[in-house]
Amino acid sequence: MLRALLIVLATLLASSATADDLSLGDPGWTQTGKASYYSSRLHGRRTASGEPYDETDLTAAHPQLPFGTLVEVTNLYNNRSVVLRINDRGPFVGHRIIDVSQSAAELLGMIRAGSARVRIEVLDPDQQSE
Repeated sequence: MLRALLIVLATLLASSATADDLSLGDPGWTQTGKASYYSSRLHGRRTASGEPYDETDLTAAHPQLPFGTLVEVTNLYNNRSVVLRINDRGPFVGHRIIDVSQSAAELLGMIRAGSARVRIEVLDPDQQSE
C-alpha cells in the first residue's frame, strides 16, 4: 500500500510543471524579491524600449524579461496585486528585481515605504481579459 502511494505521488510530481521547470518569460515563471518605483522626475524620459516613461501607465522595468511581457506583481506585505507591462530595463540599485511605475506603486501600497517585497508572475498574454 505504501509503495503504491509513493508511486502515485512520484507520478504526480513528475507530471506537474513547477516554476523551476519554466524558462524566463514563460507564463507561470515567478520571481520573488524587492521592488522599488520610478521617481516622478523621470516622467517623459525614454525607456530602454524607446517609449517615454509615463508615471500614470501600469509599466515596469525588469533586467531580463522581454519588452511587452505582462506580469502580475503582488506586494507580499499586503497581498495587493497589479498587472504590469515590461517596457524598460532595471533596476540598477541594490538587489532589487523590478521597478514599477508611480501608479503601480500606489496600487501596490508601497509609496510610503519606498520599496516592498514582491512576487512577479509572468502571465499568458492569450488569457488576458480587456
